[in-house]
Amino acid sequence: MDTSKTITVQIINAFTANNEGGNPAGVVLHADHLNPENKLEIAKKVGLSETAFVSKSASEAFKLDFYTPTKQIAHCGHATVAAFSYLKQKGLLQDANSSKETIDGPRKIKIIGEDAFMEQLAPKYTSLETYEARILNSLKLKKSELLPNTSIQLVHTGNSFVIIPIKNPELLKNLQPDFELIKGLSEELEAIGYYAFTVDTSDRNSHATTRMFAPSYGIPEEAATGMAAGPLACYLHDVMQLPQERYNILQGHFMKHPSPSLIKVNLTIEKGKITQLMAGGKGVVKEELTITLDH
Repeated sequence: MDTSKTITVQIINAFTANNEGGNPAGVVLHADHLNPENKLEIAKKVGLSETAFVSKSASEAFKLDFYTPTKQIAHCGHATVAAFSYLKQKGLLQDANSSKETIDGPRKIKIIGEDAFMEQLAPKYTSLETYEARILNSLKLKKSELLPNTSIQLVHTGNSFVIIPIKNPELLKNLQPDFELIKGLSEELEAIGYYAFTVDTSDRNSHATTRMFAPSYGIPEEAATGMAAGPLACYLHDVMQLPQERYNILQGHFMKHPSPSLIKVNLTIEKGKITQLMAGGKGVVKEELTITLDH
């Protein structure tokens, strides 16, 4: 008897800029009948950094499970944006306010126009002064090439990222990441990876342009990282004293194969402090795959 199952996977680019670029994720709707082994097999066959599986939730609007080709992970920003953008486009979201259940607890989701935004936690900052020389060495950077009057910090809004302020776009473009060193430092700091940025952008409507390296997650460089843009927006607001309630973060421009992306971050400020943030953008369907399960 043939017990193979055929699964439809949408490939959706999240955080697109003018419907172009962005970061691709797989999205599988109605995934209730799939077990963890099925999901891992599908994610492996899709071959993208993450695939989101959407199923019914007893406590939230939807349950989302995220898989890389090698393991399940707690959260994924661009796959969340991809999934909720697609749910909106399919008419499966009736309300501007939604939510997701994950293995790491619930998170609020907000739909604004065609954009899907996901909740992150209020920021926590950790000085990385004692790690500075090693971090600079892992990117072949000099201390003088950092933005003046700033510092490299570990910023946590649910996940931790090493935030690295760089003087200008030319230096950002020409970084020479040593992925083995970055991997070791990221694991030591319990960070997803590095988020290097400059506030000198060619787009007057944006506040920073960035690059993200996460070799410990099998991602040498990523086109758009919603979970990192949130910490960066907090850093711009709190550390660099560039107060806004909304930040536009560019990413993906300086990749070997550029994929320009736009991540929007909205901050909730109470008595001068960030109490909540929502990072989001638009998802655009690029193709549909049919995956046949082996088991």
